[in-house]
Amino acid sequence: MAELATIARPYAEALFQVARKADVQGWARQIDALGVIAQDAQLRQFADDPKVRPEAVLDVITAAHKGDLIEGVRNFVHLLIENGRLTALPEVAAQFRALVNAEGGVSDALIESAFPIEAAQLSEIVAALEKRFGCKLSASVTLDPELIGGIRVTVGDEVLDTSVKARLEQMKVSLTA
Repeated sequence: MAELATIARPYAEALFQVARKADVQGWARQIDALGVIAQDAQLRQFADDPKVRPEAVLDVITAAHKGDLIEGVRNFVHLLIENGRLTALPEVAAQFRALVNAEGGVSDALIESAFPIEAAQLSEIVAALEKRFGCKLSASVTLDPELIGGIRVTVGDEVLDTSVKARLEQMKVSLTA
């Protein structure tokens, strides 16, 4: 995985430098979407076929995106395809998002919950977490029934685990010690 991150870093930094002169958020939305599309195994197999021209791969990706691509984003993806680096696109998207967030003073927060969280409740949680971590957060929520209850929040390399599962593990350690 480190190798893929190493490959993706210069692409993400170059893309960020170009996007800063334009609509960074628009570019970020499209790069995020294309990163998800590029994770498809069938697409990767199609792109790796030496008989397939890069333009054909770009056409498939554009069609999967279901919308017009910004010209700079389109050129960037074409460059990745020509260089055989389509597999790096999801990592490029992640690193690009990190650069955009760093410039805006925002951090990504992954909130794992045992149950769905309503919008009003989520905004309260995010507000409390922003106070706790001291920065603006861009939150995404995933469901993990194994938590039993509560939430686990990951911001950068910090984890705040208030789940029932974590509390049971703490109790288990206390009782066996």
